[in-house]
Amino acid sequence: MHTSLVARICHARRCSTESRSDSALLPDDDAEKGLELNEQTLSVRLERVAAHVPAEARLADIGSDHAYLPVALIRRGAIEAAVAGEVALTPFHAAERSVRESDLGQRISVRLADGLAAIEAGDAITAISICGMGGERIRDILESGKARLSGQERLILQPNGGEQPLRQWLMDNGYRILCEEVLWENHFAYEIIVAERSGPMMYSAEELYFGPLQMQARNPAFLAKWQRLLRLKQQTLADFAQAKQAVPEEKVQKVARQTQWIIELLA
Repeated sequence: MHTSLVARICHARRCSTESRSDSALLPDDDAEKGLELNEQTLSVRLERVAAHVPAEARLADIGSDHAYLPVALIRRGAIEAAVAGEVALTPFHAAERSVRESDLGQRISVRLADGLAAIEAGDAITAISICGMGGERIRDILESGKARLSGQERLILQPNGGEQPLRQWLMDNGYRILCEEVLWENHFAYEIIVAERSGPMMYSAEELYFGPLQMQARNPAFLAKWQRLLRLKQQTLADFAQAKQAVPEEKVQKVARQTQWIIELLA
């Protein structure tokens, strides 16, 4: 039964994916070339994450790397205090250096800790940012650190892929998605998901895959992402069909189902 579905999907080239040019929807990265990122000049992604941090928040930036985000927000007078958490020594020392050179040691605590273990009860954290990791990794950080979540924090999450399992965790744990966006940086699409705990939530399988708010907004960056992924999914199905060894039926059906969803989304 699945053979005909796969064949239809592999040849479904007359949908809206041909009516738009990816290049027309991709940003001009020339302005970013040669740009030195630091605590004053944030990347496009970090600027968009910063925009979702509530005013006067007490921020925990997990996986803070150089602590660019908390340092920039403190310098701008946007937040009250911050914790910069890092699990690896090299970025931990880089964060310490950024905070020290900015003379913000009284406002930003840099801690060597795994995930949400960087948060202490007295921090009174009101917002948590976790950026630049896979969605599964962010999910695991939230799951393993649930005891340190008060339920009052805003979560500002920027996964590098794996958005579906991350949204699944948010739904399963009573978080409502307040805002979502897709942005392009260096020709790659990244998502930002902002959520707060609100009680039981229910999203459909398609909403978990695409993002419930993104499906409604359908902005150009979002559509460009899925136009590109449609071509990749169709190529994957074609590769499955030509594989010398049989691909597990469950895997074929999963990719075929996702491909059909994308076709319907873009129709």
